Amino acid sequence: MLALRHRLGAVNALVQGEVIAYPTESVFGYGCDPFNPIAVQRLLTLKQRPVEKGLILVAANCQQIEPLLRSLSADQRHRLDADWPGPVTWLIPDPEQLIPAWIKGSFSSVAVRVSAHPLVQSLCQAWGGPIVSSSANQSGRPPAKSEYSLLRARRQTGIGADYIVPGATQRRSKPSEIKDLQSGRIIRAA
Repeated sequence: MLALRHRLGAVNALVQGEVIAYPTESVFGYGCDPFNPIAVQRLLTLKQRPVEKGLILVAANCQQIEPLLRSLSADQRHRLDADWPGPVTWLIPDPEQLIPAWIKGSFSSVAVRVSAHPLVQSLCQAWGGPIVSSSANQSGRPPAKSEYSLLRARRQTGIGADYIVPGATQRRSKPSEIKDLQSGRIIRAA
């Protein structure tokens, strides 16, 4: 669970369009308001990541992403329910264009994970919806696995998240598995 002052600090940063860093299942992640194009651009610039690659959304529960789930079949919903909450990111079709292009990149689907990490759940509940979840690193560099490594990187480069949510990762050795909901294909194995 996230302490009240850190929930308020993180939510205030998100409201202000800032980038936060927070612990996830395996590494620290960068996050921001997915519906704020300026915040997303700040995150992409921080990571040196092209918008075409797309970003992952992380949510506390399925209710936070319910509009995306309305058009799914019963079988597709069953597959999501079998993996969530947990370290599996699903590529979900977005036929109603509910998610902005700056999140989906050059894809028609959106990458979504319902996290089992209590701190991530608490953060998303305090925010009231999903946030962006992308590893806390510049593209091609190793992701931060602790607050210390985040702070060290910021001291060395002069850049980093505007707000760091303290806490620990769940020490998974690999990032989340990514699966395509339409084809069932595994895009990235766990």
